[in-house]
Amino acid sequence: MIQPLPTCAGVDPELPLWLERLGRAPTPGTDTFVLLHAFGGSAFSFRTWTSYLARRGHVVLVDMKGFGRAPKPDDDRYGPGELGELVTRLVVRDGMERVTLVGHSLGGGVALLTALALRDAGEAGRLRRMVLVAGAAYMQPLPPFVALARHPRFTRTLLRVLGPRIVVAQALRAIVFDRTGITAEQIRGYAEPMRGADAERALLSAALQIVPPDLEALTGRYPEIDVPTLVLWGRHDPAVPLWVGRRLTSALPRATLHILERCGHLPAEERPAESLAALADFLERTP
Repeated sequence: MIQPLPTCAGVDPELPLWLERLGRAPTPGTDTFVLLHAFGGSAFSFRTWTSYLARRGHVVLVDMKGFGRAPKPDDDRYGPGELGELVTRLVVRDGMERVTLVGHSLGGGVALLTALALRDAGEAGRLRRMVLVAGAAYMQPLPPFVALARHPRFTRTLLRVLGPRIVVAQALRAIVFDRTGITAEQIRGYAEPMRGADAERALLSAALQIVPPDLEALTGRYPEIDVPTLVLWGRHDPAVPLWVGRRLTSALPRATLHILERCGHLPAEERPAESLAALADFLERTP
């Protein structure tokens, strides 16, 4: 009989990450799902998927450095490369096997960099699959909420005068297909971690570093990531446009593109049932 893992959560004592572990215990033969959120997000954004994944395997929800409940050190190291390095260290340190990296937006870019870093470290065998949800992957116009955060004085003024909830509400409505579908729960879940000077500083630092300086070289290496990959996209995504998903699917040797209709940048929240069905189908096809 499979014994469920008691849910445990908190800041990692060795890495500047906040982790929540749930589902099955990480025994040999058990799939491990590492979930990586978007810019300005946290593990909160995967709440519609976690119960299903916890029934399938061991789930590691990550608040990446600078976001959510994770530490926010004043070291100015918040680029995707640095975040990918931390996730890579987590995977190797914990001896994770049969790993499925699930990354949304910025988290998708971090997942790609983690896959390459594992390969460079001779640890590619730990990675079983990837799920890239509207993943940041190529040079593109920055989404408005990221572009805004690259102007620190103006952004700080907005956050302090209007408050995080109003700023977050407008940012969410700008990236979804149905603006009227944004809920108070969503606004609260994204806004609360942004309160405080440390959170502001980390957010602004991450925005300034969000494009890796070696992006062109990294994109040329995507064909090296030879694992089954689900590329999940909203057809009407205004933040990371669909052409990114199509190009990424062409670059990755074993990728499948699934497009969700009437959906913007938040598939797991805008289309929870349809996105979960696509995820479940992919996992069933890559046992």
